[in-house]
Amino acid sequence: MSRRDLLRSGTLGSFGALAGLSSLASNGAVEAADSPAKPSSLKITKVETFPVQHKLQRAIGVSTALGGFRDALLIKLSTDSGLVGWGETSDVGGTRGIIEDHLKTELLGKNPLEHRKLWRSLWGANFGDGRAVAGVDLALHDLRGKALGLSVAEMYGGRVRDKIMPYAAAMNYTEGVRPEEQFPAEAAGLAKRGFLAMKIRTGRFENKRDLAVLTKIREAVGPDIKLLTDGNGAFTIPQAVKFGKELEKLDFYCFEEPLPQGLNYAGYDVLTASLDIAVSGGEALDSRASARDHIVKRSFDIIQPDATLCGGIAEVLFIAEMARLFSVQCVPHCWSGAVAIAATLQILSLLPGYTFGFTTDEPMLEFDTFENPFREEIVTRPFQLEQGYITVPTGPGLGIEVNEEVLKKYLVKK
Repeated sequence: MSRRDLLRSGTLGSFGALAGLSSLASNGAVEAADSPAKPSSLKITKVETFPVQHKLQRAIGVSTALGGFRDALLIKLSTDSGLVGWGETSDVGGTRGIIEDHLKTELLGKNPLEHRKLWRSLWGANFGDGRAVAGVDLALHDLRGKALGLSVAEMYGGRVRDKIMPYAAAMNYTEGVRPEEQFPAEAAGLAKRGFLAMKIRTGRFENKRDLAVLTKIREAVGPDIKLLTDGNGAFTIPQAVKFGKELEKLDFYCFEEPLPQGLNYAGYDVLTASLDIAVSGGEALDSRASARDHIVKRSFDIIQPDATLCGGIAEVLFIAEMARLFSVQCVPHCWSGAVAIAATLQILSLLPGYTFGFTTDEPMLEFDTFENPFREEIVTRPFQLEQGYITVPTGPGLGIEVNEEVLKKYLVKK
């Protein structure tokens, strides 16, 4: 058989096979059940916001302030099919009002599967409030995943990893307690629980005192635990450079946001260029646009967009990929409740290692370990630490179920 005859034979065979499949389909032998029909008629019927608050047993905080409450704003989207989606953000500067008075009208009666169209309209309705868009975006992702029977990670092409190493966001300054007495013992306890990395607040006291505490923590946990520290805007550039060089000696992994915050993050490019230790920051970024400027001028070695603050899941993924082009790592910020943690886990499962090396660093989950009922009580299955890792939820959407009855206990009265 000549090459031409062979090709012709193969082509005819293909046409025959396709005709056979077409015939089978028309006779009902190949059913659409193998590929579920999209719920194209799905409509959003209700948009609800739940401001929640919990009074702490004792005030805690960062280097610059202490607070006696934990707050969050949860968003629930309901549909005519009974499916619901949950989101989370922070009610700062009228975020709830933007959702209730502006974004709600963009959502009611719309199909949540038309996510790109909706997401664009949400930005236009609120003059760029990343928090409001983020809270709704998480709920839309959760709802869309449930409608399609896919996890968020599966909607973006599937997980790169099934479990994530968390770092304990711990050792907060506590009212009436000296850090010398609290922090080393707390760090040792976290290591005993199985945490392989942890973050400490710093900058509230003079450098010498804080460094003495950090030295005790390193002694308490040993050389193999990753240590991070958060300066929360308490340092000038000269102070941060001097302090950062001491952190390098203690083998700290990164120095987070030691300079005053703000979308401009002024001076961070100078600080990053002055230290060998990685400088991390960017939790206050409100979109890919603000992130781009800091990636280009290398304000950070590690950028930390927050899915509840910067516009949502797709925006964090966009920022992470943009940062990768400049060899900037991405470790998303996440000081929130269970809905935000679930969303961040889905994001982290999609981020590849920072290099192709066998021992490359992997993205970590910031995991708040302090008193927080919105992390543990409002979900039917709290996140569990197993051998230093947390498993990424595999259920549809965010992979969690919110217990609304428990949530109502913490509602702020109007």
